[in-house]
Amino acid sequence: MSLVYWPSYARLTYGETLAITQLDYVRFARTLNQGDLSIMRTHVLPNALPPSIIQGSLDFGDAILLAAALGFLGLGAQPPSPEWGAMVAQGRNYLFNYWWMSIIPGLAIFIVTLGFNFLGDAIRDALDPALRRERT
Repeated sequence: MSLVYWPSYARLTYGETLAITQLDYVRFARTLNQGDLSIMRTHVLPNALPPSIIQGSLDFGDAILLAAALGFLGLGAQPPSPEWGAMVAQGRNYLFNYWWMSIIPGLAIFIVTLGFNFLGDAIRDALDPALRRERT
């Protein structure tokens, strides 16, 4: 899964870095003869890292859904390893008599994925500099 997800993080970080280096406070730091490493550590990295952290928390929910889908198809961890997707797949044969065998693992997948999406939104709210300026 990491092979699939890393290009989006590279693109996001590269785009954020390019945008931040064109801002006035970075240009002002250059006029004050701050070194490239100092500018990167004090100005660029603190502002380029939060979008990647937010994207990671949102992609974590997607990774859980992907793992559950692979488990449902039989391509995930093999029994006797417990996996939500495999539990949903096993319970679908007994859906009319023992509905909880599929519904409870499906609800667990839903709640955990929703929780990570809410976590991503909370992190975005906490780390977004524009929102910080509005609160003060």
